[in-house]
Amino acid sequence: MIINFFYHTMQTGKVKFFNESKGYGFITDSETGNDIFVHVTGVKSESIKEGDSVSYLEEDGRKGKIATEVVLLEN
Repeated sequence: MIINFFYHTMQTGKVKFFNESKGYGFITDSETGNDIFVHVTGVKSESIKEGDSVSYLEEDGRKGKIATEVVLLEN
């Protein structure tokens, strides 16, 4: 029997832009400064807005990296 364990490290960043009506935006990673796409389906908090500090998982999407399991951090 083979068991694979995948460790996903939560990353942190700030919401650069998020359009609630269109359901997407971008998070700037705290470590790298890179922007990562976020879709409303990946947001676990009630809502996020520009300037919010968040934690998230980075995963491979159809067109590149996406943020999932996005949770608002207390400032």
